[in-house]
Amino acid sequence: MRIAIDAMGGDFGPRSTVGGLLLALERHVSLEPTVFGPRLELQSLLDSLNADDRLVRRVQLVDSPRVILQSTPPMEALENPASTSMLSMLESVRDGRVAAGVSCGNTGALMALARRELGSVPGVSRPAISTAVPTRDGGRCYLLDLGASVDVHARHLVDFAYMGALMASAVDGIERPKVALLNIGVEAGKGVARVREADADLRARDDCTFEYVGYCEGDTIFSGDADVVVCDGFVGNAVLKASEGVAKMLLKRLQSTFEAHWRTRLLSVLARPALKRLKSQLDPVRYNGASLLGLNHIVVKSHGNAGERSFAFAIERAMREVEVGLPDHLRHAWAISGKTSAVSSVDAVGRVDSGFRDAAKADDSSLQG
Repeated sequence: MRIAIDAMGGDFGPRSTVGGLLLALERHVSLEPTVFGPRLELQSLLDSLNADDRLVRRVQLVDSPRVILQSTPPMEALENPASTSMLSMLESVRDGRVAAGVSCGNTGALMALARRELGSVPGVSRPAISTAVPTRDGGRCYLLDLGASVDVHARHLVDFAYMGALMASAVDGIERPKVALLNIGVEAGKGVARVREADADLRARDDCTFEYVGYCEGDTIFSGDADVVVCDGFVGNAVLKASEGVAKMLLKRLQSTFEAHWRTRLLSVLARPALKRLKSQLDPVRYNGASLLGLNHIVVKSHGNAGERSFAFAIERAMREVEVGLPDHLRHAWAISGKTSAVSSVDAVGRVDSGFRDAAKADDSSLQG
């Protein structure tokens, strides 16, 4: 499976991305990565890691000398992206040389460039960033949007509901996902106007592909009562970052509690298997990798501060979306439903729609922490 990797732009430079790639190569013999960045720097890094030659031989390096930094304004990146690792990665996806792309670079720049180069699925009003979060029943819930659009209308939230439901169905095999709108309460009349309008629209639709369960509050995301939770990008990003912070805090508190006394240290030895399972289930590293959902091709956004293990999971998420053919599912779903949008989309050859420059100007705060 051919996957393009933007090795640059993250908080830790290419060491984490290349290290994560090597981990993914060990796990997946079918993976054939094309890595974009300054070739000499990447080659030197591979040499210094003393990686297995059998893994290194599967890596194709492509020289892309320029880097879009996390601090680069999206509009600046959009106006002059030539020879950057991010644009080169997206061009390889666009031209069909690879099946998907992965980057931990600047989120605003990535979304703006991806919309321009790859285009949106016809009928999708606006792409969204989506990821899965763990639920208490051992499952997971898809949350979107996570920061692609901080200023949305009701029609965008409705489209997010359809895309999220399709993600849960295609990737997790859920026959009829339960979809909820995140709100400040479950009572009718609560929330801002766009959420109430989206609620009325979803209730009026007779759609058999998912079950709309109405409003939910923040705790429902982790309860397992909904498979998809829809919100705008500002709210979604805040929820995601807060939940990751809580998970890390709980794991550290648990560890410090067991280490506080010799009796609890002895108990921790006996409970080690259970604690290991709990850490595995709650560790945000395992859930790294957010989909740029609604594009014509697959692009996965990794955390900017992702370590090696975390970046490897982002690569695996991209591979899973390739396996299920996610964009094809979206195109088919939009075609058979006859859904149309008031917002014009980007076609397959990359003509610019009326909205991607507005998206580039949006607050580039998502998934960079």
